[in-house]
Amino acid sequence: MTPKDPPQLLEAINSPADLRQLPEKSLTALAAELRAFLIQTVSTRGGHFAAGLGTVELTIALHYVFDTPHDRLVWDVGHQAYPHKVLTGRREQLHTIKQHGGLAPFPNRAESEYDTFGVGHSSTSISAALGMALASAAQGVERRVVAVIGDGALSAGMAFEALNHAGSLPANLLVILNDNDMSISENVGAMSKYLARVLSGRFYAHLREGGKRVLRRMPHIREFARRSEEHVKGMWLPGTVFEEMGFNYIGPIDGHDLPGLVRTLRNLRDLRSPQFLHVVTQKGKGYAPAEADPITWHGPGPFDPATGQLFKGKTTGPSYSQVFGDWLCDEAARDPKLVAITPAMREGSGLVEYSKRFPDRYYDVAIAEQHAVTFAAGLACEGMKPVVAIYSTFLQRAYDQLIHDVALQNLPVVFALDRAGVVGGDGATHNGSFDYSFVRCIPNMLVMAPADENECRQMLHTACVSGVPAVVRYPRGQGPGVAVERALAPLPLGRAQLRRRGASGLLLLSFGTMLEAALSAGERLDATVVNMRFVKPLDEALLGELVPQHVAWVTLEENTVAGGAGSAVAELVDTLGNAHPRLHLGLPDRFIEHGSREQCLADAGLDTPAVIAAIERWWLPQARSLNSGRAATRMAAAAHTGPA
Repeated sequence: MTPKDPPQLLEAINSPADLRQLPEKSLTALAAELRAFLIQTVSTRGGHFAAGLGTVELTIALHYVFDTPHDRLVWDVGHQAYPHKVLTGRREQLHTIKQHGGLAPFPNRAESEYDTFGVGHSSTSISAALGMALASAAQGVERRVVAVIGDGALSAGMAFEALNHAGSLPANLLVILNDNDMSISENVGAMSKYLARVLSGRFYAHLREGGKRVLRRMPHIREFARRSEEHVKGMWLPGTVFEEMGFNYIGPIDGHDLPGLVRTLRNLRDLRSPQFLHVVTQKGKGYAPAEADPITWHGPGPFDPATGQLFKGKTTGPSYSQVFGDWLCDEAARDPKLVAITPAMREGSGLVEYSKRFPDRYYDVAIAEQHAVTFAAGLACEGMKPVVAIYSTFLQRAYDQLIHDVALQNLPVVFALDRAGVVGGDGATHNGSFDYSFVRCIPNMLVMAPADENECRQMLHTACVSGVPAVVRYPRGQGPGVAVERALAPLPLGRAQLRRRGASGLLLLSFGTMLEAALSAGERLDATVVNMRFVKPLDEALLGELVPQHVAWVTLEENTVAGGAGSAVAELVDTLGNAHPRLHLGLPDRFIEHGSREQCLADAGLDTPAVIAAIERWWLPQARSLNSGRAATRMAAAAHTGPA
């Protein structure tokens, strides 16, 4: 079946209940239709792709065997959940995924009763599923709970914490390890290498397949062979690890063998203790370009499904991630002590070239943000200069390490915070909405926010030579198109930049990405505009000079207003005894959903037209009142000095 063939079985599936009405012999044909539908649909808009192709058979088998949504199915991260969305009544909406007003990019409880747990960050599935299983038992509800986790997500400590807890309890929990040897990049770490080495070994393959053939002819010794296999498995497979944690380990089995999956899941469905099923799949299964290059095809944009040609959008210059990657290579060439660390985000963070040029100073620590930060602290203790490339939303997962292991010890670790502010299609789970708020309150931290690409490069260098814990936060995508200077010169710490002198009495203080909107508003309203550059420390001298010279002031930031950069300014200005009117513009006190970055900014009231309108609504009445007061003062003065 080609991607353009019309579906026959699939178009009749509007819920898993419909799926369960099909004869089992039809499931393989359904899998082919579902895979073709995914290829055709995702090609038109882009989205998470290769992971979903690898879970087509597993998804069908799970919904076929288990009574969803009564039985709970929890997907880890959610990159692989597109087939799940199709089979649970959202087939006709799949083309809207990640679009403004369309389907959520990941499982979302508000979207469907089949999305039992909202996800986006990895390694949460086992913890959530265990909670569901124990809650059901406590309420006397008979149900099965299944967590599906990838081998990449299994590299995170949280997954093992949950396994350790679950194995000690009589929970009706099934954990399925979807082993495709990938997360977004290639997996790293001892567990991943062990799985790959053992599963590809000729000895194990010969032992297992040969044993099956023998057992078919000698059923009377099956039980003895099963026990023997368990003994050998303990020596050769990671089953012992999970069984020692209290799970009954089954596998590995072929994740694309639908009849085998259905049989195995039926057997496991009736067991009443923690079960661990090891399933081996291929990321990108059924689409040759994605099979050959699952990294590129993890989350592609629109493409030609027939040829596999990706349609490249127009770009005006390097992305902030590229600016970071270029700076990192230049800085590493200059300083042999610089090392780079990423928690499994090499491609997204712009580290591909660096990883090739400086492999001995590059560490992918897998999906382990907490370890990444404390590992960097250890490197800094011994004189190295670690740079942690991490998304703003992922640093949230290592907050204690940021405080306890880095800031408290005042260690010079640089945090390159990518994807700060709204990110677009990945939505609320990935927006970097809170980093100003949660970082600026930590002692010893240096926090910078570039307004353009060149400032980003210079701030990264400033952070690297500052000798203190430092954060440079920058958004997803391209900047305003400012030329990047190759020379590296540190900025004066805590020094803002006066960009425009106005005469209206209004002062606009812009942080990071909001400078363009601030300058536009400044031109329209004849306001003074400052590019603040530093969230911590603030430029106390410049603020102390400018605030008394103006009658009102506004802060602009792409961070939540609550506790953000504007709050920092207010705290400082209050110490100066200034009670002038003030307005804080930033992300509202709600989660911003998915869409294009431009749509998300507009939704938050932070695109340029909305910013200008908001300032005008607030400022013009203030200005009229002030002008009236001035006129009255002049009239009173004239009356006082006039003839008696």
